[in-house]
Parts: sequence; structure tokens; C-alpha cells
Amino acid sequence: AGGPAALLALTVGLRTLNCFLVQTSFVPDEYWQSLEVAHRMAFRYPLGPHGLNNYGYLTWEWASGLRGYSYPLIFASIYKALQLLAKDDVQLLIWVPRLSQAVLAAFADVKLYSLVRHLENAETAKYVYFCQLCSWFTWYSCTRTLTNTMETLLTIFALSYYPIKGSKKGSSCKYLALIAFAIVIRPTAVIPWIPLVFSHFLQEQRKADLILHNCIPVGLVTVGTSLIIDRVFFGKWVLVQLNFLKFNVLQNLGTFYGSHPWHWYFTQGLPVILGTHLPFFIYGCVLAPKRYRIFLMTVIWTVLVYSTLSHKEFRFIYPVLPFCMFFCGYSLKHLKAWRKSAASFLLLSNLVPALYTGLIHQRGSLDVMSHVQQLCSNSSQSQAFVFFMMPCHSTPFYSHVHCPLKMRFLQCPPDLTGNESYIDEADVFYSNPLSWLNKEFHNDTLLPSHLIFFNVLEQEISSFLALRGYEKMATVFHTHVPQGRVGSHIYVYRKK
Repeated sequence: AGGPAALLALTVGLRTLNCFLVQTSFVPDEYWQSLEVAHRMAFRYPLGPHGLNNYGYLTWEWASGLRGYSYPLIFASIYKALQLLAKDDVQLLIWVPRLSQAVLAAFADVKLYSLVRHLENAETAKYVYFCQLCSWFTWYSCTRTLTNTMETLLTIFALSYYPIKGSKKGSSCKYLALIAFAIVIRPTAVIPWIPLVFSHFLQEQRKADLILHNCIPVGLVTVGTSLIIDRVFFGKWVLVQLNFLKFNVLQNLGTFYGSHPWHWYFTQGLPVILGTHLPFFIYGCVLAPKRYRIFLMTVIWTVLVYSTLSHKEFRFIYPVLPFCMFFCGYSLKHLKAWRKSAASFLLLSNLVPALYTGLIHQRGSLDVMSHVQQLCSNSSQSQAFVFFMMPCHSTPFYSHVHCPLKMRFLQCPPDLTGNESYIDEADVFYSNPLSWLNKEFHNDTLLPSHLIFFNVLEQEISSFLALRGYEKMATVFHTHVPQGRVGSHIYVYRKK
């Protein structure tokens, strides 16, 4: 009722609430490929204890030049600003990046609403906006510091400038620049845009102008900027996008992190992230006019391309969710008699998984870090040594501690040399934890002051804990569905 400004204010408020109601971990990349790198970029301790020059951890992907510094630079700038204001408190370092994502997500939601209002009418736009806001997976993901989240938000922004038939708002330069930025952040962002850009090219009258005046300048500026940023932080010229393509597509080394059958995105991936929106999406695809078929083609094409890669994750297809929401809203608008019941059903059926996954499932990884943070204010910080005996990257690291504490975790880099008998440190540890611990810490002076591990490991290493004088100081709930090496609780043990 109050116009665009009121809608934006309402959406920012909702996404801010969304941000604070997501207190669980999703995947390690949320920290290790963004905040951890940003922390290392922003905070330097040349004379810190334990020889910690930079105070943040870079995973093997950074040593191999598979990731670019453009995305972490956003958070490093936030960290630097907080440091200059003398507000670099650990809680602010954790929440301010998340809140900035929440504000961006709110702008994207309003952009989606404006786009549908322009293409259709205010009523259809209202239902697409409603579907977008009550999508449990969007709620779960849109405030996280994942490259997939930024890729999705930039896709919505780019879509609002895309010259679809019947749109007068199209701007080739703006939408191509936003796509290019998304590709710099995550090279896979190119996938959903292949059919869209191709469709635009076919219907464009001045094809040469599109290439010479838009595609080439935008491409050169974004790739050039990305190269310079990476040159500054890598200390050498690195073309991240090429390395990423070689590793994930040509060498298919992503299978090191697990593989799934080809149909997984169709049978599990898309149905799970859509949830109860699925029947509305299917009905919307049937109802929608011909000119929106390009959106459906984008969804099918993206899911098909990702299906050819062995390693699959829910978050990889997150960028197609806004396209799906368009069809969901379109079907909801045409339900007429059932509309109120359908909207209530969507809201209630998404509320439960949104709150459960946001507040309960896999929260231990973050909650346990508060116990580690306490060691920073302690006078014994220089003596403290925390060892995370968990599947690698189970918890965040320095970005959630913010003091040069001595910490270690089990490593799990893939083998890039072609050695078929290679086993990473985490796998060696889990094959015989007790033997590994006795061998690694044969001398008492090497022992960590604190051990953090999942409860499923306790029985196996109980003799080591008793013999070396460790006592349990905290039990932290993690999940109701423990699997394999991941237990229901996390234990914190301290050396007496």
C-alpha cells in the first residue's frame, strides 16, 4: 500500500529476522571459501604467537588457484571497516557479513516483485513475491555467506534487466555486467544464462552491436578487474575461472567429495529445494504463456548440465529457484477459489522445515565455537591449543574466533598428483583413531589443551582421554539425524 519504499523496508525487516533465525551450519564453504579468506585478507599479525603471520586459513583450493578473491574482498572490506571503527568484536564479525547478505537478499526479492509487476501485473507479482518469501530453501540459504547465494542474488538482479519479449526495461549492458560479476564470483553462474543469452542473441536485430558494444567491453572489464584483484592477493597472475573449469569439469575431481547418480537432481535435488512448491511449479509451467518458456528451459537446462557432473549438492541448483518461484506465483494467482487455502498451505508447510533447518539441524558446529572464543579472553591463551578431531572443515575457524589461538583440524585435500593409493589425513585418522592419536602425540608436551569431537568417537578413544588426563567440559547438541562420522552431539574435552 505504501509503494516501493514501504515494500523494501518490509522486505529488509523480514530478511533481517530471517538472518537471525538461521543459526545452523549448511556446508563448510559458507566460512572456508568466504569469511575465513576475508579474515586472512583483513587481519595480519606479523609478530603474533605460534608464527601466525596471517590470521585466517586458506584451504587447498586457494593454493591451486581454484578460487578468486573478488567475493571474499567484499567481507574483507566489511572487516576492515569494523577494525578502523574499533568494532572488530567477534560477534560483529560473525553477524555483519550475514546481515549484509540479508539486505542484498531483500533487494533481490523486491527486484523479482518489480520484474513480475512489469511483465504481468501487481496481483501476479504479489503471489510470486509471496512464494519467494515462504520458500523454505530460500529462507535457509539467502542470508548465508556462500558463493551460491551471491550467484542467485545476482541472477535475480540480472533477470530484472533481461530483455524478455514484452519488457521495456531491458538493458543489455546492465544484465551482462551482472552475469559477468556472478561468473567472476562463481564460474558455474554461466550455466543458467547460456539459454537466456542465446535466446536474446537470436531475437536481437543488431547482433554485431550486441557483441562489440556490450559483450566484449563487459567481458574485458570484469575479467580484467578479477585478474587484477587475484594478482594482488595471489602475488602472481592466476585465471581462476579456467582452473575451476579444469578441476570440476575436465578432470572431474569434484567426485573426491562424493558422487551421486545422474538423475539425483530430478528425483531429489529439485523436489527437496522446491518442497511443497513443487505442484504449484508444475501447474504454473502448464499455465504460463509461451514467452515464459525461456524461464522453464533455463531450469531444465541447468538441472541437466549439473546432472552430467558426478558431485552433486542442493545448493548448486539454488540459482534456478527464483525462476521456479515465478511459475509458482503464476499458478497461485490463477487458482481463484482455492487461492487462500493454497497460500495458507504453502506458508505453514514451509514454516516447519525453515525453522527446523534454521534453528535446530546442524547447529552444534556454530555453538561449539563459543567455547573456543572463551579461550581468547583467558590469560592462558598462549598455552591453549585446540584440536578439532572431526570430519575436516566441520566448524568455522579464525573468522569465528578472532584471536591468534593455536588451532588444528584434520586435513582432507584431494590428491592432485594422480597417486591412486593416496589417503588424506582425516581418512587415516578415522581408520584407527586411537593408534593415530598415540603416534601423533607420543610426547606429552605435544598434547592439545582442548579436544573437540563428535560423540560417536568417544568410546573409541576413551583410553587415550583417560590416560592423558582429559575431562569433558561441555556437551553441545548438533543434530537429530547423526550419520557416519557426524554424531548427534559435539564434546569439548580439556586437559586437566
